Amino acid sequence: YTEFVSADGLANEKGREVLIKDFRFKKNEHPIVAQIFGANPENIKKAAILVRELGFDGIDINMGCPDKAVIKQGAGSALIKNPKLAREIIRAAKEGAGGLPVSVKTRIGFNKNEIETWLPEILAEKPSALIVHLRTKKEMSEVPAHWEFAGQIAKMAKEAGVILIGNGDVESLEDGIQKAKDSGVDGIMVGRGIFGNPWFFNEKKKIQDISLEEKLETMIQHAKLFEKELSGIKGFHIMRKHFKAYISGFDGAKELRAKFMETNNVKEVEDIVKEYLKKGV
Repeated sequence: YTEFVSADGLANEKGREVLIKDFRFKKNEHPIVAQIFGANPENIKKAAILVRELGFDGIDINMGCPDKAVIKQGAGSALIKNPKLAREIIRAAKEGAGGLPVSVKTRIGFNKNEIETWLPEILAEKPSALIVHLRTKKEMSEVPAHWEFAGQIAKMAKEAGVILIGNGDVESLEDGIQKAKDSGVDGIMVGRGIFGNPWFFNEKKKIQDISLEEKLETMIQHAKLFEKELSGIKGFHIMRKHFKAYISGFDGAKELRAKFMETNNVKEVEDIVKEYLKKGV
């Protein structure tokens, strides 16, 4: 899945020039799904047409983002409060998709558990898949994901003939497989769980067995890739959340992490890592 991109931006020429960069991918990344968000069905349709033309394998509509700016547009998790519009948006995306699978990612509710009222609205539109982040918008990521509700949702999805993917607090590949088995969901989506752990899907490598030196070298490669692909498009400060994830769980992590929070380019990152490794890990 790509990062989510504004359908309103993609629908106009000027915005498309900037945002299209978020939809770059290489052949070896197939199958790949483009995630979009918005509250205007016509623009969703236009964005879906573009996604199809770009060669994506599917379209996902974000109806779960808790960001205030997104909610202000009536998009993301705001659509939980507007099921009529949400359904129109799914139909518009299908129209533009021209046969490409259309999925929806959402939450279990806005301020409270609305599984029994909100999710049937989505399921009635028969998306190719439904991805449910097992928290409400209000809960953000501040409480444990409610996997206790996953079985109930899995039953609803099965009855509707819709693939269900669970999301939230998946700590490892093994944990995800177990959560799927226990709950009856068809698959698992991982978000923050992969931060600082690009080995997440490697069955032969466990994060706890990876040396700090290898983590730091991988972090440099990550930063180089970010600078190569996104320099001039996105600010280097975005890498800081990844630095925070890579550098944790060892003595002196807090002090070392603080240094990376001040970096503005790859060279500064490399210099800090070299200095640290000279002292001996």
